[in-house]
Amino acid sequence: MSQDAEAQPVEVRVTLPHQLQELARVEHEICLRVTGPVTQRSILDALESAHPALRGTIRDHEGRRRPKVRIFACSEDVSHDSPDDLLPAEIASGREPLFILGAISGG
Repeated sequence: MSQDAEAQPVEVRVTLPHQLQELARVEHEICLRVTGPVTQRSILDALESAHPALRGTIRDHEGRRRPKVRIFACSEDVSHDSPDDLLPAEIASGREPLFILGAISGG
């Protein structure tokens, strides 16, 4: 990705789990404008800016992903990647959504 492309805002798609859709009062998939490199951090910053009710739900107040939340890009779990790693071009172009899911635990 060139520097010029990074400076232009892009529209990305994000799919949220039902409980976060209800909290943010949005539909299953939302579109966000992201300026700069398309990373987990830049998408979550845009998401929390557009929907302040989500602050503290996906990330804690120090910006760390909550343990029971998983993030998928192009069917790959990127939850443990650096939040500043570039996401795939399919996410950055809006062709594929970034999926945010609640992990299931228990026995």
